[in-house]
Amino acid sequence: MKGRDIITLDVRGKSSVTDFMIVCSGTSNRHTRSIADYIAAEVKKAGIETLGIEGQGSGEWVLLDLDDVVVHVMLEESRNFYQLEKLWSA
Repeated sequence: MKGRDIITLDVRGKSSVTDFMIVCSGTSNRHTRSIADYIAAEVKKAGIETLGIEGQGSGEWVLLDLDDVVVHVMLEESRNFYQLEKLWSA
């Protein structure tokens, strides 16, 4: 799906919600939704339950909760604004 700037953040000991966060950027609202849909389909094929998906309506920031892993698919503008990498690396 050609997500951009994919990174994995190890938040064990920093978050009680999840162990890892994966962050990637999409080029448009449609692209972020497509990436999130693809991830949801692939984890389902792998037998992993998606606990929730948020933000599909706007597509600016789509979050997939996979329990031990939370995936953030964001527009570049949203990613620059929220700076999750900086927030969770502290």
